[in-house]
Amino acid sequence: MSEPKKLHIALFPWLAFSHIIPFFELAKHIAQRGHNISFISTPRNIQRLPKIPSNLAPLIDLVSLHLPTVKHLPRDAEATSDLTSQKVPYLKIAYDGLQGPLLQFLKTSSPDWIICDFAQYWLPPMASNLEISLAFFSILGAWSVSFFGSSSSAMIKGEDPRSQPEDFTVVPEWIPFPSKVKDSDVGVSDTFRVGSVLAGCDVIAVRSCNELEAEFLRLLGELHGKPCLPICLLPPDDLDATCSEENDTWLTIREWLDKQNKGSVVYVAFGSEAELSQPELNELALGLELSELPFFWVLRKQDNSVELPDGFKDRVKGRGMVWTSWVPQLRILGHESVGGFFTHSGYGSVVEALYSGLALIMLPINIIDQGLIARVFGEKKVGVEVTRDESDGSFTKESVADSMRLVMVEKEGEEYRDNAKEMRKLFADKDFHDQYLDHFVEFLQNDH
Repeated sequence: MSEPKKLHIALFPWLAFSHIIPFFELAKHIAQRGHNISFISTPRNIQRLPKIPSNLAPLIDLVSLHLPTVKHLPRDAEATSDLTSQKVPYLKIAYDGLQGPLLQFLKTSSPDWIICDFAQYWLPPMASNLEISLAFFSILGAWSVSFFGSSSSAMIKGEDPRSQPEDFTVVPEWIPFPSKVKDSDVGVSDTFRVGSVLAGCDVIAVRSCNELEAEFLRLLGELHGKPCLPICLLPPDDLDATCSEENDTWLTIREWLDKQNKGSVVYVAFGSEAELSQPELNELALGLELSELPFFWVLRKQDNSVELPDGFKDRVKGRGMVWTSWVPQLRILGHESVGGFFTHSGYGSVVEALYSGLALIMLPINIIDQGLIARVFGEKKVGVEVTRDESDGSFTKESVADSMRLVMVEKEGEEYRDNAKEMRKLFADKDFHDQYLDHFVEFLQNDH
């Protein structure tokens, strides 16, 4: 038999680093298998990518498309992390303006496949006209995408039977097996985009595995009537790629962590885009204080409109560290003094925590899938969700402190700590994930 064809695959993520980085990791994995990659983004985002390993550099071409000028969008804003949430809709308008440049690129380079994100509702007909196969890569688990229903009715036509906010707090009627997957936020503005991509793609690729959610993966394929392939969890490959030992930031952080007891520190981080209101920030800070546990808090504020409570830093000095710029998260999660992760439940962060075997304290903030993810991993007993008031979604310093102490030190929390360590075996098994990636790449070779 002849050797399978070497492919040219283009990847085109949405302009958020929570999307760009998983797409970039997938690109490297495909390149490792000998295929040529065109990784498409904007100039500033391309500059901010991690360095490509030297052995893969000849196979990965970084393609810059310039965003058009859009009213209300700052000139240098090319990713969601450059903006407040109120300005992100203007980034989507600019992103839609990339249709022309992308069409020119696809016409001249003729890739075998383009792997796209949720936002490019206009890409399926373009790919079809050019006879380029199209894969939708969901950086979220199948449970999140299943929540939206079928692409043709609920997403594109707006025929979702759920009309009241409370309808979104119960399990959707199309999920035929017991599940706690529900949400507390009706603000789904991107369903038409993702529905159009799901309807027009040739295959759905999901950052997941059957061992984590076989039923949801099967359901997702059934809802959309096409192959649904788990491609693995894309666990971190190499700590050294994120930060060198000599890096001043890491050395300073490590010096503080080295002084703490083994497994005693709560690492607190809510990503670069989660926006806490002043009351939320107050309750979180006072909860960290009330817990009496050591903590390392990465506080990335979008603007200066929110401030820590008066005297907070003085009162927690020595026990708590507040850090306001970039950190090497993987290295912190892997440090022996860190025993738990207080997170907004972003999927990438949860994967990194369980890769390190850390139990979770979960506080979903403002993006719809975070609530679903918190419920899924709460159901798997690897962490707890901070209790909120059902009527207004608020939480208190007491619920923050209670959740932290349960996961970190109380006897009842042993189950969560043990289950997180057990799940590490799944998340950190490179050979296991490689098998999923091999299967996905074989599908691309055989089905384009």
